Amino acid sequence: MPYSATHLETPPAREALDHSRGPVLLEFGTPWCGHCARAQPLLEAALAAHPGVLHLKVEDGPGRRLGRSFGVKLWPTLVFLRDGAEVARLVRPHDRAAIEEALAQMDAQSSSSAGSPGNNTSV
Repeated sequence: MPYSATHLETPPAREALDHSRGPVLLEFGTPWCGHCARAQPLLEAALAAHPGVLHLKVEDGPGRRLGRSFGVKLWPTLVFLRDGAEVARLVRPHDRAAIEEALAQMDAQSSSSAGSPGNNTSV
C-alpha cells in the first residue's frame, strides 16, 4: 500500500492495530500542522520503496483516543508496527534517512506473515 496523502475519516481501533499482521506505519498529525506538511515529501519518498507497508494517516488532537493510547505528544509522530508491536518511532522527522532507517528496522523484524507477500492488515 503506497503513501496516503489524506487522513482517515475514521481511525482504526487500537485493538485492530494490536492484532494487525505485517508492517503498518501510523502517522499522527493534523492537516493544518506545519511540521506535518514538511514531513510529507519525506514520507512519500521513503514509502515508495516499501509498497508492502500499510500507511495510516490518523488525525490527532483533543478527544482523539488513539493518539493518547500511543503516547503521542508532538506532530507528526510516526509509529512503525510489525504484527501489532511497535518496532520504531519518530517524532518530527527532519530527513528521509531517519524514516528509511525506521522502515528498515520494521523490515528486519521477524514476521509470521513473512511467507505471504504484501500486508494482510485489515483495519
